[in-house]
Amino acid sequence: MRKVSNPASTMSLVLLMLFGGRVATAQSSAPADAAAHVMDSLPRDQHEGMTIAADSYSDANRAKEKFGKADPVSVGILPVEVFLTNSTNQPIRIDMESVQLSVHFEDGRHQDLDWLPVNEVARMIAHPKGPSNPHPPRFPIGLPAGSDTKTDKLIEVLRPFALDVSVIPPMATIHGFLFFDLNHELSLANRASLYVPNLTNVPEKKPLMFFEVVLSKN
Repeated sequence: MRKVSNPASTMSLVLLMLFGGRVATAQSSAPADAAAHVMDSLPRDQHEGMTIAADSYSDANRAKEKFGKADPVSVGILPVEVFLTNSTNQPIRIDMESVQLSVHFEDGRHQDLDWLPVNEVARMIAHPKGPSNPHPPRFPIGLPAGSDTKTDKLIEVLRPFALDVSVIPPMATIHGFLFFDLNHELSLANRASLYVPNLTNVPEKKPLMFFEVVLSKN
């Protein structure tokens, strides 16, 4: 998760502490206008002082350049960079567990996909054909059973990219990646939308209307 800007007032910080909001440490910082420039060309949904934009990395070369050896696209997983901008003077809580990717098919059907945790993404990249040995031999003394060094290293690479947040501070933009398993059908990204149903104004406990961001840039 990357925290781009947060010029919150002292009172806003107190509110965040009182309501137990979690804002993960930023991977890197950038000026707010730089984030706004990136978002200008992205699909978005905006209302009630909140803007959600999304950038899907379905192109293999682009994903490889971004993630290097931890490239999720190589195993059929779609990375979606999500930008959350709170333009109000109050914190907004988001229920990340309810965020889904809604895939729409030509015959009218649709399927809702939950995002994958980083450890699952890393495991799939490390073992694209599944566990190499479903019945592992005895481990040497001192090496815990189930130890998977390759997966652990990929988790370290991916974790700074992941969106991990529960409260979006006032007048701030936070962004990071969510990962969805498309079973190698990356072209489905052009027929998918990011569905974000549960956001709440923290002090007033007022729910916001749901957000739906169509990923296609056409």
